[in-house]
Amino acid sequence: MEKRIKTIVAFMETDLRLQVTLHDVAPLVNLSSSRLRHVFKDATGMSLKQYQKRLRMQKARELLEESFLSIKEIMMETGIQDRNHFARTFRKMYGSTPSEHRRLLAAQSQVEQAKAIASSYAE
Repeated sequence: MEKRIKTIVAFMETDLRLQVTLHDVAPLVNLSSSRLRHVFKDATGMSLKQYQKRLRMQKARELLEESFLSIKEIMMETGIQDRNHFARTFRKMYGSTPSEHRRLLAAQSQVEQAKAIASSYAE
């Protein structure tokens, strides 16, 4: 990925709560908004808005898996405003809603713990 795109991605990753627009980040890399739109799409295969949505969903998934934050808190951390939109987008990307994802992880964890206990008795 070219340096200008890496700069923009790093800026977006610093605070996912920010609503980043082409107009906001174009001056960071000395491009017009129009030119940046084309350069960004060529480099990433998606628009700036789509890329930011993907970053948010990835961070939301990470927080669901690694923290005890509520879904509402995760939405706040990732700059997502609408719970229904969040659930739809998350399901589209990962095959389950955030609540379902967390329940599946908990069930998998319990199965792994049971297997570990069973194997310790077998030794």
